[in-house]
Amino acid sequence: MSESELRDLFLLRPDVVFLNHGSFGACPRPVFAVYQRWQRALERQPVEFLARRFPALMQSAREALAAYVGARADDVVYVPNATSGLNVVARSLPLRPGDEVVGTDHEYGALDRTWTFVCERRRARYVKAAVPVPVRSAQQVADAIWSAVTPRTRVLFCSHISSPTALIFPIRELIRRARQAGILTVIDGAHAPGQIPLRLDDLGADFYAGNCHKWLCAPKGAAFLHARPEVQGMLSPLVVSWGWRAERPGPSRFIDEQEWQGSRDIAAYLSVPAAIEFLRNRQWDRVRARCHRLAKRLRAGLLRAGGGLALSPDSPRWYAQMVSVPIPVADAEAFQRRLYARFRIEVPVVPWNGRTLVRGCVQGYNTGTDISALIDATAELLASP
Repeated sequence: MSESELRDLFLLRPDVVFLNHGSFGACPRPVFAVYQRWQRALERQPVEFLARRFPALMQSAREALAAYVGARADDVVYVPNATSGLNVVARSLPLRPGDEVVGTDHEYGALDRTWTFVCERRRARYVKAAVPVPVRSAQQVADAIWSAVTPRTRVLFCSHISSPTALIFPIRELIRRARQAGILTVIDGAHAPGQIPLRLDDLGADFYAGNCHKWLCAPKGAAFLHARPEVQGMLSPLVVSWGWRAERPGPSRFIDEQEWQGSRDIAAYLSVPAAIEFLRNRQWDRVRARCHRLAKRLRAGLLRAGGGLALSPDSPRWYAQMVSVPIPVADAEAFQRRLYARFRIEVPVVPWNGRTLVRGCVQGYNTGTDISALIDATAELLASP
């Protein structure tokens, strides 16, 4: 299927060059239609839907998702977004005064705030390991993060694909080291599902949260939290409702407490199987490979325009459909506004560790023309600040 044919399947405005799929995603028309059908079914008979059909509907949706991410259905629960899922974990873990949570300086800002919030209240410490760029090898990155681990470290927190720098981190090696040291692993997989293959049971992280509404192309408000059976008992619900000490227990306490939380619209969750099917029917592995080639071209063009250094080697081991490139700009927000106001290009431009990064996100609907538009616009704005 061509880029133009795929573009027609999305609801995006045709007058915008949309290279920001990583922020909030974009839902294809067929999947959005399924989402609306579920919403209508809910409104036609709310009692039937939420009081009688809810357990079986959610079980079916969890089974489809679990098969896609390589996990057991009873080890996965739906949450509104990855940040919500990781809040469940951060607020549940029994941190004590003096304990340490090790993260990195590449983490998503909302999760930095989450761990800071929790650690301040527990009198624990949130330690951000510096991972210098450009990165050279997985060993170098793993060693840099592990260098922050001390005898007080209780939790290792790391992104699978980092939000600001768009780098794929060597989490398998970090999980292995943490398991040997008796340290819990919490992985922010917000950008992984749909962008890179996942086999969560094989990966072995204690806790892993991922979004479905980004690269998996599900409707907004669909994400998941995965927890190994051995650690599920550590978790408490953010919302205490009917699932807590349920009178009619479901598959597990983990499922009951996290899933059964009163009246809410679950249409986005129930649409995830349709999103998975949408990708499967369109040979998405080939689409992802084409998107990576476009991301590679974008990276090269932006590096030429900005004259900076790449953050990583040029390899799909380091970036997939999302790539961040430094540009010589002091005011990231102003540059982003200029790109949109003048060229109608929607792309993140973010400050990070004293740098300004353009984070290009390439999805199946993007074309070579989109890539050229961003490269040319960036070069023009940099030449005439």
